[in-house]
Amino acid sequence: MSQQFKFFAALFALSPLLAQAADIRIGLAAALSGPTIKYGGPIRNGLMLAADSINAQGGINGNKLVLVVGDEQGKKEEAVNVFKKLIYQDKVLMLFGPTLSNSAFAADPVANLAKTVVFATSNTADGITAMGPYTFRNSVTEADVLPTTVRAAIKQFQIRKVAIIYGNDDAFTKSGYDVFKNTLADQRVPVTNTETYGKGETSFKAQLNRIKDSAPDAIVCSCLTEEAANIILQTRSLGMKQPFIGGNGFNSSKLFDIAKDAADNTLMGSPWSAENASAINKQFLTDYRARFKTEPDQFAAQAYDAMYIVAEALKTIRLSGDLAKDRVALRDALPQVRYEGATGKFAFRKAPARDGKESGYDAQQEAIVNIAKGGKFVLLK
Repeated sequence: MSQQFKFFAALFALSPLLAQAADIRIGLAAALSGPTIKYGGPIRNGLMLAADSINAQGGINGNKLVLVVGDEQGKKEEAVNVFKKLIYQDKVLMLFGPTLSNSAFAADPVANLAKTVVFATSNTADGITAMGPYTFRNSVTEADVLPTTVRAAIKQFQIRKVAIIYGNDDAFTKSGYDVFKNTLADQRVPVTNTETYGKGETSFKAQLNRIKDSAPDAIVCSCLTEEAANIILQTRSLGMKQPFIGGNGFNSSKLFDIAKDAADNTLMGSPWSAENASAINKQFLTDYRARFKTEPDQFAAQAYDAMYIVAEALKTIRLSGDLAKDRVALRDALPQVRYEGATGKFAFRKAPARDGKESGYDAQQEAIVNIAKGGKFVLLK
């Protein structure tokens, strides 16, 4: 047998294996322009970092993960458009995103109708996973985090009464307020007064003066980062020294870029902390800093873990090349994943059905309480 014949015979024998290797196209709809890039940027970075690491180790059964990215600008209508493009034109296997809960309520039904997994890494509002059985999230809900945060704040600051301020025209901040309200009632903490604001407001002096007059021991703020930082600054300018209790929207370095050490003594709950000493988290921190020349935040960490969670599910199924069947197979595999990543131990739990309709899957994960000290969040001890 000639050497040439042997070569072609060997190549022919390998050809079925070579044909199986293909890109696994995964969509991302993220806010990558406008003010909410402070969330969308780290999410994209976390997903990219994880995908590149997985690919460097051989990918998924020899297949390479390819992230197909669309900018939804933090707008509901853009999120819908990006979802449709990724699903029907780019033909991705699944989707990550969108960045904000407001946008998710508009776009997630599109993914569910197409029987395509939509995986949220930053949506914590109540009702996200009620949109259908293809909706998943590893972002821990405010309902799971805020009761732990409030208990810690009561103990830390001997709180007897609080005031509340929140954005009343955003799904995330409104949902956070609802959880805070119920939590405070459950823990028997009186509310001196409740103030609201709308998108675009930059002066909160009128609301804060009313809060000042009510003399609370602490201020509960269900706010996105930029508004939270400005509220903190304006509070201090009025001579108010009360600590703040914040939700998921506080967990961004942007808070300290604006408020600096005026944010000291703010408490915030999260599934992630840079002080987590696990080997996985240390590696994530090292790799993220080296690549992006900045510090990661909770949103980067959750996105990083989310890609690994999807990778674990993909390892258990054989992709057929039939996109509709493969989308369903991934949906069926994801709930079985148990993973320990940068944010710690993680599992999914089935969300309860609503109005007789099947829901998706929420995160089952413990919350960590952080306190702001010297321009950063550290573990509350």
